[in-house]
Amino acid sequence: MSEHDYNVLFLCNHNAARSIMAEAILNASGRGRFHAYSGGSHPASAPHPMALELLERLDIPTTGLHSKSWDEFATPDAPQMDFIFTVCDRAAGETCPVWPGAPMTIHWGIPDPKAAEGTEAERRLAYSDAYRMLNNRISLYLNLPISSLDEMSLRHKLEEIGATRDHD
Repeated sequence: MSEHDYNVLFLCNHNAARSIMAEAILNASGRGRFHAYSGGSHPASAPHPMALELLERLDIPTTGLHSKSWDEFATPDAPQMDFIFTVCDRAAGETCPVWPGAPMTIHWGIPDPKAAEGTEAERRLAYSDAYRMLNNRISLYLNLPISSLDEMSLRHKLEEIGATRDHD
């Protein structure tokens, strides 16, 4: 792969928490080389408030973040993606649209913070955990020598990142 700006799409079912956080993290830390987007197969009406509050508390911009269908990114006039990451198990198993340009698609499963039960503090902790896992994986991704790796090596490294132990 040659050195250029990379378009990255994060997918989840509802595009309300994990994919929204991943979009925000990569756009904030991508050093101008990465342009992140997110979408869902069955998008929610809006991002989850706890996800947005966490990002804002961490000084990560949330302006413009909104839940949207992944169909927006499968049209001929959509930005051509270089990488697509599914961040929830259900989106990984769904039939995805055909993406223009045949981007590399990788699965990074992250537990759904919206499914957390318990006190408000326990639910907020689930969002913090999802954020930490995404931030760790995205940090590793940003440090890969993408332009110097062949496609098979790059895919292997990205899959390894997705399999990392996120609680260390």
